[in-house]
Amino acid sequence: MIPLRTPLTKSLKITTPIVCAPMAFACTPALAAEVSAAGGFGCIGAGFDSTRLLREKIHEVRTRLNIAQGVPVPIAIGFIGWILDITESSDDPRLLAILDELPTAVWLAFGGDLEKYIDQIQAHNRKTGRSTFIFVIVHSVEDVRRAAGKGVDAVVVQGIEAGGHGRGDAPPLFALLQAVLNDIQTSNGGPLVLAAGGISTGSQIASLLTMGADGVVLGTRFLFTPECEYSAAQKKVLLQADLGATVRTLAYDDVGRTNGWPPNFNGRAIANEVMDDLKAGLSLEQRIEKFDESTRNGEDSRLVIWAGVGVGLTGEIKGAADVLRELHEEAVVHLQRSTGLLG
Repeated sequence: MIPLRTPLTKSLKITTPIVCAPMAFACTPALAAEVSAAGGFGCIGAGFDSTRLLREKIHEVRTRLNIAQGVPVPIAIGFIGWILDITESSDDPRLLAILDELPTAVWLAFGGDLEKYIDQIQAHNRKTGRSTFIFVIVHSVEDVRRAAGKGVDAVVVQGIEAGGHGRGDAPPLFALLQAVLNDIQTSNGGPLVLAAGGISTGSQIASLLTMGADGVVLGTRFLFTPECEYSAAQKKVLLQADLGATVRTLAYDDVGRTNGWPPNFNGRAIANEVMDDLKAGLSLEQRIEKFDESTRNGEDSRLVIWAGVGVGLTGEIKGAADVLRELHEEAVVHLQRSTGLLG
């Protein structure tokens, strides 16, 4: 595999600037380990997991990659800000305890005050002499400026196309990324810039790298792997989905009782009868009752399947390492081909 060299690959000591997004309810230790072993950078979404469960997941990745105790594990643990607001004031605070398990990076997203968690990580780094890499998701130039002011290592520029959660009013990725790159160039420095949202192919990766992104983040593409935690029923729906299959909404969080999102945030998922119930004007109580009944009966008509707009570009289940290598090789082909446009 021909290495792709960017500031991200240098910082994380990886051979391709492809990151698997930390998707709660989808990323497993096996998925994270396979991506990292193949030369990319794997992640695990903390979601609502306890400290004990997160420790077990990190230990499993350490074992799969044969990494000795005391050596950092080449993955990121992704924390959601509003969930951290709950857990860090509970009897099971997670952030500092997980830092002591030595993940190479931490990923922060979707909170009203992520700065306080950035401060905690940086203070822990100073105390321990470590250098935990910090990713922060951003949806505007203003977000980037705030993150840069806190000295984070990388911003993940997330466009409206992304699956799972994000700002419902975020611009499309290509416009947002260009605005961020223009601002960072003007300010002469700042964090590394990664692109996220609707990316499913190597050709897209090549175009984003030529725009100036230091790396890319893919989530939906890695749902089509045996290592993904999604059930067989969920993957069957993914395989049948087309480019118009998704919708941005809070309807799935409402029925799933996971709606603690900050203002203007929602999620992109495969549209199904959960949306039909909402459009039919059913009350929240009625929608929850139908969702719970469907779940109890094992039906697939109201499954929660977070996915981005690129879901219709993939038509098979394939091992995560193979997916990573194919994305990388396709990106290389397109980057090499682009030189033929000159002269």
